[in-house]
Amino acid sequence: MITYIKNKGDTLFGIHMDVFGVQLPLSVLFLIGIVVVIILWKLIKFAIKILLVVVVFFLVLFGLDILGVFEYLQNILSTFF
Repeated sequence: MITYIKNKGDTLFGIHMDVFGVQLPLSVLFLIGIVVVIILWKLIKFAIKILLVVVVFFLVLFGLDILGVFEYLQNILSTFF
């Protein structure tokens, strides 16, 4: 519910909202929204970086398997034991 404050000097825009029974200026809600968007963007960037590391790791393992490196190591280790 958006209501209008009679004294415009009370808030930046003169408008406030009732959020869970607490009256907050619209400018504060706008700033909270910006902070939440920035935090979510940083979290998404971190998740993308982790995903990239995991994908590169599995691509390297796949490449080593195609080249037969693991079979070669298995043959070397089986001769010692």
